[in-house]
Amino acid sequence: MRSVLTLIADPATAKLTPETAAAAWRALRAAGERIADIDWLAPGIACDIALDAPSEPGLRELAVMALAGRPVDAVLQPTTGRRKKLLVADMESTIIANEMVDELATLVGVGEQVAEITRRAMNGEIRFKEALRERAALLGGLEEQALKETCERIVFMPGARTLVATMRAHGARCALVSGGFRVFTGYVAPRVGFDWHYANDLVVRDGVVAGTVSEPILGREAKREALVSLCRELKFDIAQSLAVGDGANDIDMIEAAGLGVAFRAKPALKAAAPVAIEHGDLTALLYLQGYRQAEFAPTS
Repeated sequence: MRSVLTLIADPATAKLTPETAAAAWRALRAAGERIADIDWLAPGIACDIALDAPSEPGLRELAVMALAGRPVDAVLQPTTGRRKKLLVADMESTIIANEMVDELATLVGVGEQVAEITRRAMNGEIRFKEALRERAALLGGLEEQALKETCERIVFMPGARTLVATMRAHGARCALVSGGFRVFTGYVAPRVGFDWHYANDLVVRDGVVAGTVSEPILGREAKREALVSLCRELKFDIAQSLAVGDGANDIDMIEAAGLGVAFRAKPALKAAAPVAIEHGDLTALLYLQGYRQAEFAPTS
């Protein structure tokens, strides 16, 4: 079989019923494709349907039409090379639910102003580096201790720890690459299990945020370069990489990766990404690689 359609639902609701999967199967069969039986990766959550056909967008659209608006993601991809050796992930609104600059902004009374800049930057309406400098300036005067206290507000995205633990258990390496601040990636990375983390440094002087960011700023281009450099360093073909993010500054990284995933993403990234996950949690990235739920690594 040359390609595989993976159907994925949110594990919290497990709404991928046998009837729903069968509707997609029948739509592909009716198109004259030779297909295998439905292979359940996790009952109620994910299944594979293998096809003896190339992974053409039109075939995916047939399945999507058959799903008739049900809360199920449908991804069609080649069967070869599904399991990846490198994961490169954005942090904010991807591995964690928060936007940490916005969290800090609420402490100095500029929450709405900073949130609007963040929104525009993530939608690609303004350049990321300019937006980061502008937001950092509004944080000037914040006590350094507040940075550490804000870490306690971090909410990890469902499936984040399982995604990283499972890939590492099967020999993959994992990197967190954020356009945010190192104080937060340094907190998140070891708690999720990443091998490396890359981010920007918020300048602090005498225990107070100075309102500036150390140059050069890690932005859209640097995220892609981190992916490429890690592949080179590890001697992996870039086709063996998986990248995931949610915003416009992730576009270059997502487009360069062997499998690029827009996760509950902003419109700019969703339009550019080859794969979009809207309903599943981060374990969807494991099902995309053909992992079965029984293969998931335990997390503490």
